[in-house]
Amino acid sequence: MDTYSVDIVYQAISALFQGNNPKEQEKANKWLQDFQKSIYSWTIADELLHQKRDLHANYFAAQTMRNKIQNSFSELPPHTHESLRDSLITHIGQIDEQTDNVIVTQLSLAVADLALLMATWQEPISDLLKALAPHPAAIWPLLEVLKVLPEEIDSRFLRLGANRREQVHKQLDASAECVLEFLCMCVQREDLDQQRIWNATLRTYSAWLVINAFPLSHICDNALSQLAFRMLSQPAETSGKLHDNASECVCALLSCMGSRSGSPEVESQVGRVFEAVCQLEAAYHLSVAHEDTDKTINYCGIFTTLCDAFSFDILEQQHAMKGLDLVLLCVGHFDYEVAEITFHLWYKLSEDLFQRYDDKLTARFRPHIERLISALYRHAQMESDHDGLIEENNNFYDFRRKVSDLLKDVAFIVGSNACFKQMYIILQAPNTTWESTEAALFVMQNVAKNILPEENEVIPKVVEAILSMSEQTHIAVRYTSIMLIGELCEWIENHSNLLEAVLNFLLYALQQKNGLAPAAAIALTSICSACRQNMICHISGLVEIARSLDSFQINNDVAIGLLKGISLILTKLPREQLQPALREIVSFQLQPLAQLLESQAPVEKGERSDPVYWIDRACAIIRHTNPDVPDSVEHPTVAILNDAWPLISRVLDKYQSDLRIMERTCRLLRYAVRMVRKQAVLLVEPLIKQIVVLYAVQHHSCFLYVGSILVDEFAKSNECISGLLEMLQAFIEPTFGLLQLENGLRNNPDTVDDFFRLASRYLDCCPLQLLQSSLITPIFQCALIACSLDHREANSSVMKFFINLLTWGRSSNHRHAECRPLVVELATQHGSALVMNLIQASVFQLHSYMLADVAEVLSELKHVVGNAQMEPFLANALDSLPKKNSGGYVTATQQQLEEFSTTVLRADTTKAVTQALKTFTRLFR
Repeated sequence: MDTYSVDIVYQAISALFQGNNPKEQEKANKWLQDFQKSIYSWTIADELLHQKRDLHANYFAAQTMRNKIQNSFSELPPHTHESLRDSLITHIGQIDEQTDNVIVTQLSLAVADLALLMATWQEPISDLLKALAPHPAAIWPLLEVLKVLPEEIDSRFLRLGANRREQVHKQLDASAECVLEFLCMCVQREDLDQQRIWNATLRTYSAWLVINAFPLSHICDNALSQLAFRMLSQPAETSGKLHDNASECVCALLSCMGSRSGSPEVESQVGRVFEAVCQLEAAYHLSVAHEDTDKTINYCGIFTTLCDAFSFDILEQQHAMKGLDLVLLCVGHFDYEVAEITFHLWYKLSEDLFQRYDDKLTARFRPHIERLISALYRHAQMESDHDGLIEENNNFYDFRRKVSDLLKDVAFIVGSNACFKQMYIILQAPNTTWESTEAALFVMQNVAKNILPEENEVIPKVVEAILSMSEQTHIAVRYTSIMLIGELCEWIENHSNLLEAVLNFLLYALQQKNGLAPAAAIALTSICSACRQNMICHISGLVEIARSLDSFQINNDVAIGLLKGISLILTKLPREQLQPALREIVSFQLQPLAQLLESQAPVEKGERSDPVYWIDRACAIIRHTNPDVPDSVEHPTVAILNDAWPLISRVLDKYQSDLRIMERTCRLLRYAVRMVRKQAVLLVEPLIKQIVVLYAVQHHSCFLYVGSILVDEFAKSNECISGLLEMLQAFIEPTFGLLQLENGLRNNPDTVDDFFRLASRYLDCCPLQLLQSSLITPIFQCALIACSLDHREANSSVMKFFINLLTWGRSSNHRHAECRPLVVELATQHGSALVMNLIQASVFQLHSYMLADVAEVLSELKHVVGNAQMEPFLANALDSLPKKNSGGYVTATQQQLEEFSTTVLRADTTKAVTQALKTFTRLFR
């Protein structure tokens, strides 16, 4: 459809929302999306809002208007901005109590975004208050506009830029007093829907508190703060929604004060606000008594925010400890979801104490952490009527995982030994229930790693009790006990007299079909890792375990972990024992893989019919069997690898179209080549021939990665360089063909990542040969285009390629001095384009965390070409940036452009360039 009209748009909306034919609805949806992108959607959406025919059309029009302002504001000529503003204010003014909330939100966002983008709208707050505040029906939508306006300042879609944001903040600060006066007036009006207006007013007040717009002297005693605290002090009389908004308001108030802590103005107010929050303790108890968990959660959020906002005061001032007591009150609540809200605070407290490294200060918090651990022990208890183990991925399992992380973080405050003893006392108590025992063992499990291996008071008794545990003991207690044994691996290594008994205990559990096998396998892996030398005499038993792996009730990930543990013991074997044992364990994986190659059975992911099942196991063995062998001695795995190559080659051929299988096979090759290094020379030629052919057909980037491993290992041997350069030549054509497709870079970030990683390896290992070849220029030009790709790993590889290349052009490079003139020529020829693309990418495409790599490229280029050439490169790139944005405001002043250029040219460190780049790009974001 080439033309758009109001009636045709109505028909499409009706077809989408009221039609019964899915194909027609899909067609209508596509048409409406295209319509929204068109220039005509501005006027038609405006007309739809005036006509108000039906809810769907109104919603669509409001959403369209908001999207157009947010994403396509540059389409409008500046002279139309005022009429758009007046029209939107008219639409806002026509909202009544029956208007749908979603429409109000979309129109409010449209007005707010317009106010932020439109530079000629000098006093938007004042104008909106004058136009809408006198009309009672317009109060609600006006509050919504005032709420979303400060929230939209940092919208990544609007890209206001630092200059405009600063200007807007000044506008809001200047308007703050009249906004506060308006908000206070709203909550005192009796001619409006009180609940709706109070909710809307508190939300708006919170949004302005978040941006620190109000002077501190205005925020503690005003009618809004008083209303919020009054609503919170009466939980029984306050509706859930109002309670939520009052809580959010108090949290915003606390955060606002916390962010300005240290100033005298704050200090005079803190005591009163602190006291007001402490007085909410009674309301908290009321919410608990009425089992109103939502309100209980709100109070918990307030108490936690209090401590979070004033964490410095808590560390420094004794009276502020009352806040932690309130948080611990919430941790003691019967519902673990309430306790979970506080976890981030304990993480932060433990981090602060760890950084300060002050024993006296840490000791002050010991009683609080002891209470915390006692509460976590209670929350971690299973239901007494629970029969089996906790199912993975349910809420309680996830909660226990978080408890586990928290215990490991805070244990140092009380001491792991003390914590262990605290739980041991619980185990010793008469008539202890199974769920109490299991929870105590669970806490022990999470602090066991930090207990000194010399401990001989409690751990021997615990280990003895576990090893003699009867089969009638609840399965969950036995499971957690086994996991505790695994965590005590370092202690067991220091008490090798117990090793035999521990191994027999774990082997018995490994053979069970009741759910204990995974815990036994995990524990056995830990024992193997910690007790390598003492486990050598048990190698025959471990080989038998590897042979019987599929008879145990464990998943493949756990089995792979067990093979890793066994492989670590293999590494310690004498050479004459290592090779036969390794060959045998590898054969347990490769024989079933060979059978799969002969089979026509379909691949079932994660099952024994999946090649990955066996490849991952073989990979774990190869990766972790790493004996110390001199280069002059044949590596014990070379013969195994050479014998396995025909099988691996057949896997590459048969499953070449399956990316997952190819990635895992390449991973196996990676670790195999890394292990034997140059002794894998017999594989180089057949492997290169095969991956080049497969890559040309399938385009799997993992083949590029294998190529980079081969370059890393063999490119320093002169006889291999020409063959490896031929491999690069063969890779280039299919790679460039793929990346030149529409959205080729964005759709294939792994290819970009692996290709430039490969190119960097050539620059590391044989720079002169690559720089002298005809390949370097097209690779460089491809990298120029890839600068703008905002994929973290891919972009990092592109930048590392530039850095590695430019490093050879430094005057201080003496290792390959003949590389310097070649790099200087490249940098001189393409330097301007490189700086242009880097600046454009930094400003418009890349995330701020990616700019450090860009800064390093700029620094290296400056070292190569010198400031005399770098200055015009920068000037040209900066001149290409837009001086004004779609709203008509200045993005970067001439002074700011010159400051950035000067900083880059004068910077001695990459860090200084990074900081300058981050500051500069904020002008356009």
